[in-house]
Amino acid sequence: MAFRTLAAPILTLTLVSVTFLGLSAAPPTNYDESKVPSYQLPDPLVLLNGDKVTDAKTWITKRRPEILELFKTQVYGTMPAPPKAMSFQVTSSDKKALGGKATRREVSIHFTADKKGPRLDLLLYLPNDADGPVPVFIGHNFRGNHTINADPKISFNKGWMRNGNGVVNNQATEATRGTSSSRWDVDAILAAGYGLVTCYYGDIDPDYDDDFQNGVHPLFLKAGQKKPGPSEWGSISAWAWGLSRGLDYLETDKDVDHKRVAVIGHSRLGKTSLWAGASDPRFALVISNNSGCGGAALSRRQFGETVKVINDRFPHWFCDNYTKYNEDLPSMPVDQHMLVALMAPRPVYIASAQEDRWADPRGEFLAGLGAHPVYRLLGKPGLPTTKWPGINQPVAGTIGYHVRSGQHDVTSYDWKQYILFADHHFGHDQ
Repeated sequence: MAFRTLAAPILTLTLVSVTFLGLSAAPPTNYDESKVPSYQLPDPLVLLNGDKVTDAKTWITKRRPEILELFKTQVYGTMPAPPKAMSFQVTSSDKKALGGKATRREVSIHFTADKKGPRLDLLLYLPNDADGPVPVFIGHNFRGNHTINADPKISFNKGWMRNGNGVVNNQATEATRGTSSSRWDVDAILAAGYGLVTCYYGDIDPDYDDDFQNGVHPLFLKAGQKKPGPSEWGSISAWAWGLSRGLDYLETDKDVDHKRVAVIGHSRLGKTSLWAGASDPRFALVISNNSGCGGAALSRRQFGETVKVINDRFPHWFCDNYTKYNEDLPSMPVDQHMLVALMAPRPVYIASAQEDRWADPRGEFLAGLGAHPVYRLLGKPGLPTTKWPGINQPVAGTIGYHVRSGQHDVTSYDWKQYILFADHHFGHDQ
């Protein structure tokens, strides 16, 4: 992997800095680059009052808070503070896991004093040959902790499980143990000296439209309130909030280097990892894998999945205010390059897949490119190229990117790049 620095900041995105033509209705799914509508991206370095941001202090004290607030109120929804009654309970610990090369730890994060209330169950694998606290990757999984590895000692999740697209069905059986292991390269992570922390996203909020009657949302409703308000958290914000609560625990674990925690997510959980990284600067490194619309891909490109399509199909993911832009993208005050910019100056890695056109791989790259000027302003190298890289040709500065061959998935190739990227930025080269 080459870590290169551009000689000068990118001042304009010539591929995209043109006038938006507008839409009267959501078009059919577009996979033709020549049919991407003309558009103009909001400038991440121009304040809402029109003033140009020319120094790091103005970005940190004025522009970044502006952008963060816009994403909170217009896209993902504002999150509550951690519950005062939150507590941590180590439920199991085994130093001889995976043939003796790892310590497996399971931790329940209780959100209420009532231990029967909503909780998040963490699964940790930490390398036994470490000399001290280890950096870790943390991310939600889709189908329960027991699915990420065939380890027979991982506890089953007793809550709901996905069956198809959001159908409630508890599938936590021996037959499902390890069925998602191809997406979690535990051996490579441990061999590189990292720990892995994962948790089931359904513990935080079931991934179906139920007006937020399950999961953690009801814990934070005001008196007389039946569901979150138009600017309050949807499911993606709730899942991101859950990752921050996982980090709260990691700050108490003496075997974890909580200053070197990388948050990672795939697909809808890649959207989640980006929002978690933007919302919580304690995450030292952020990884988005095939996150697409509402994640790393530029919304204004209207390529593959669109804002209208995602809001229609998954009305619970975002705050209700986001639907205002279904038919009026030019009025949207942000786009996803600004989300990536919220990570600055921390490292962020964006990954695409060649056949995953629904997630708009080029649009994911362009979001990284659009965040580049912010990184340069803060004295970081940003993205080391203005040209979309070839297949399986990763590039990385403080912003990393690759588009690999294959489909919508997480592969060992992806993990190899993430480990190399973390090695470089965490000073953890083996």
